[in-house]
Amino acid sequence: ESGSGKSTLVQALLRLIPATGRVVYQGEDLLGLNAKALRPLRRHMQMVFQDPFSSLSPRLNILEIIAEGLSVFAADEHNHEQAVIEAMQAVGLDPALRYRYPHEFSGGQRQRIAIARALILKPKIIILDEPTSALDRTVQRQVLLLLQQLQKQFALAFILISHDYRAIKALSHQVAVMQQGKIVEYADAEQVFNHPQADYTRQLLQAVYE
Repeated sequence: ESGSGKSTLVQALLRLIPATGRVVYQGEDLLGLNAKALRPLRRHMQMVFQDPFSSLSPRLNILEIIAEGLSVFAADEHNHEQAVIEAMQAVGLDPALRYRYPHEFSGGQRQRIAIARALILKPKIIILDEPTSALDRTVQRQVLLLLQQLQKQFALAFILISHDYRAIKALSHQVAVMQQGKIVEYADAEQVFNHPQADYTRQLLQAVYE
């Protein structure tokens, strides 16, 4: 539910806010790394935000927006445009539109741009923070189908933050249910949806199906 701590947890995982405990990625405790040691790992972990309009700079064209991460990580500038073209094709956007600006696109197209921006760095993990909640129902389905396709095509791991059970069912192999900042249930998606163990999970599912 809203306010349960989902987004706060993810910000802690990415070290965007101070946290205690352990965050282990490929054997490394991220909370124990200094900024220099953490930097090369950051390109492995990208994020797609809830509102595709506010997450895209209106002053940059789509080519610049999608290529921004390549500049940050000092990739070969000569290949930036080709990499953007490939990323746009992967998310179903016409590369001929790369010189346009965010306000010239629909909400669904802007979310595809945001996904391309995350994808261009070839990450291992993409954090999806309510990636379809700002979209209408038809476009939500299109974006979920795209994410399913990318998940398989690039062998991506997703961390999905959502209270939309359809999005969770479509993308998640395992589900953690949060209440008041704590994980009250964590299991395979099939078990959580069909055989929930926690009373709180049962209440959530009952509210969905009513």
